[in-house]
Amino acid sequence: MNRYTGLIEHYRKRLPLAPEARAVSLGEGRTPLIRLHNIPRQIGFEGELYVKFEGLNPTGSFKDRGMTVAVTQAVHEGSRAIICASTGNTSAAAAAYAARAGITAFVLIPEGKIALGKLAQAVVHGAVVVQIQGNFDDGMRLVKEVAETAPVAIVNSINPYRLQGQKTAAFEIVEELGRAPDYHCLPVGNAGNISAYWMGYSEMVGLSTAASAPFDGGAGYDKTAVTDRRPVMAGYQAAGAAPFLRGAPVEHPETVATAIRIGNPQSWDLAWAAQKDSNGWFDEFSDEEILATQKLLAREEGVFCEPASATSLCGALADIKTGKIKPGSTVVCTLTGNGLKDPDIVMKDGLKDLIRVPAERGAVEQALLQRLA
Repeated sequence: MNRYTGLIEHYRKRLPLAPEARAVSLGEGRTPLIRLHNIPRQIGFEGELYVKFEGLNPTGSFKDRGMTVAVTQAVHEGSRAIICASTGNTSAAAAAYAARAGITAFVLIPEGKIALGKLAQAVVHGAVVVQIQGNFDDGMRLVKEVAETAPVAIVNSINPYRLQGQKTAAFEIVEELGRAPDYHCLPVGNAGNISAYWMGYSEMVGLSTAASAPFDGGAGYDKTAVTDRRPVMAGYQAAGAAPFLRGAPVEHPETVATAIRIGNPQSWDLAWAAQKDSNGWFDEFSDEEILATQKLLAREEGVFCEPASATSLCGALADIKTGKIKPGSTVVCTLTGNGLKDPDIVMKDGLKDLIRVPAERGAVEQALLQRLA
């Protein structure tokens, strides 16, 4: 039986891991590439619009792709503990994969700036949670300082093995479409994902990027070309946390899209390189626009993503409408996390449309008929 056991074994020849490194896996990867039908029809888009739903990874976000590789390498090197700063998704993935590996996870989270669903994951998987009186950028600074002397391995995206795992999403897209899309749209927070996707697409055409440079020339590291083109990379940020649009770090980032509430991206240079090399762009959108897109996707296509994820589709739809994304193109939007990660945003106003009726057949039928009228 040829059973899928996770992305490391599936793509081992394209990952810089030692053959004897034991994969620490939860069966991540192979997430669905969903073609949207209703939304494109509404806006008159005649191309192909897809969402890569990374929210169906084991812990509910794309972070699992990078974490399986980072933790595998850490264990292979003899680490007994890992550490990360996180707005939520990284801490959830780090905690789960540390539990799987039988090692300790330390996670630094910003006070009052993390969705409860994500914090619950870190707690239930047994991570040691340290809440700091500061934001993600403060946490990242502290993680790097602590790791200088403490016996812990950093598993944030400054760890190059994280991006190596995340690049595999680009492999899956090329394999499923039979080619690279014309445009790839992503939410941008710490900027590791846009860098990783560009690395993945580049390796699919047999090229290297700055992100893959640490591993160029390694024994068994396969970059055989399987397609002849790469997409334009478009990165979108929340207006309250948009350092790429400001051209400098944002000291106090604020947005309801907690996963991208980051003012000082750690993959700054790599993301700029991906944008430039692909002839792409960055843009920003308000919280209201992002939340409206989250609701639109859920109600029109049946896909529930967290607010940060909706930023990619929000940007794509805006650029389709203006013609920046050309008519007839193939467009892929990465949805980085599951909507169940942050249900409080959706439920903050309660159940506005709740219908209350007596427990009688006639009352229920009347309520249904009124809605169907």
